Amino acid sequence: MYDFIIIGGGILGMSTAMQLKQAYPDRRMLVVEKEAGAARHQTGHNSGVIHAGVYYTPGSLKARFCLAGNRATREFCDAHDIAYDICGKLLVATNALERQRMKALWERTAANGLEREWLEAEALAEREPNITGIGGIFVPSSGIVNFAAVTRAMAAEFERMGGEIRYGAEVTALEERRREVVVTTGAGEFTGRYLVTCSGLMADRVVRMLGQDPGFTICPFRGEYYRLPARHNDIVNHLIYPIPDPAMPFLGVHLTRMIDGSVTVGPNAVLAFKREGYRKRDVSPRDLAQMLTDPGILKVLGRNLRPGLAEMKNSLHKRGYLELVRKYCPSLALDDLGDYPAGVRAQAVSRDGRLVDDFLFVNTPRTVNVGNAPSPAATSAIPIGAHIVERVKQQLGD
Repeated sequence: MYDFIIIGGGILGMSTAMQLKQAYPDRRMLVVEKEAGAARHQTGHNSGVIHAGVYYTPGSLKARFCLAGNRATREFCDAHDIAYDICGKLLVATNALERQRMKALWERTAANGLEREWLEAEALAEREPNITGIGGIFVPSSGIVNFAAVTRAMAAEFERMGGEIRYGAEVTALEERRREVVVTTGAGEFTGRYLVTCSGLMADRVVRMLGQDPGFTICPFRGEYYRLPARHNDIVNHLIYPIPDPAMPFLGVHLTRMIDGSVTVGPNAVLAFKREGYRKRDVSPRDLAQMLTDPGILKVLGRNLRPGLAEMKNSLHKRGYLELVRKYCPSLALDDLGDYPAGVRAQAVSRDGRLVDDFLFVNTPRTVNVGNAPSPAATSAIPIGAHIVERVKQQLGD
């Protein structure tokens, strides 16, 4: 019998496990993860950006946790000798409409407590000679890191304190009883007094295993990246983001410096036909059937049909993708876009067809379940884990 079982070996699961063990050092704890190692899905397929908290609604969990997570991530990396670089982010306006939208972002960054600098075209060109724009906002606290390395360090810390991790243990059934929760996996059956689930792309299915209606369905969006050749490793000095369209749910294609010195272009956002479908040819009949019969997802797809088709077209035709980044980096050419692994974002969709914007949790008497944790979840992993620990303490009456 374990005191706590944590499902999920991504950064949220490992952050929660580590902090639970710090809070309850004498309790028996187990992490179960279906893959052969940590950070094999969203955590290991993201852009590696330590976000500052530019875009999020003031006062939301996203805004609060991102601001705290930015600091906490750097402190954790310092303590565990993990390389990171606070290189700063530039949001670039390329036309009058985007410059107008810059003003709203300027106000939001102030409301979220961020240091920032307004740049006119001349100052932008001085900072980024290869970037073309009529203005921009510089946010110095954004950075880059390898979040898979951060996750592995959290897992090592959890094990150092006496926690157990079972890899290759896919959860197949859950049963919440009056005094315990039974977790059935491909590696055996485990019983715990309390359960925490950080299941990412499978979050809704895990909640349903507990006999609960989550009230949302996970819709997977694949984000496809390209990597620039090594000769372009110095093409930008900062992270370069477009000014996002507030009517669209995602941020647009950006140039990202990576911690290994390379530069990536991306991501786009195309509907994935499999929850863990990292390749264009990946299709799951079960996942596809669920999406195409879910009323909320159908409403989202219908409402965003034109931009969704444009994303699909650019996914299939590299030239259209290139034009998105050439708006602000015109020197790039088609042969500069080299292969790079894609990621898949788990996006919760409500029944009424809304993309759930904030972090979302579903509780039962003996479980705490992360329902929705899109970007900036990796940046926010430490405060999210602390939030879960506080919820567990409330359930325990501590």
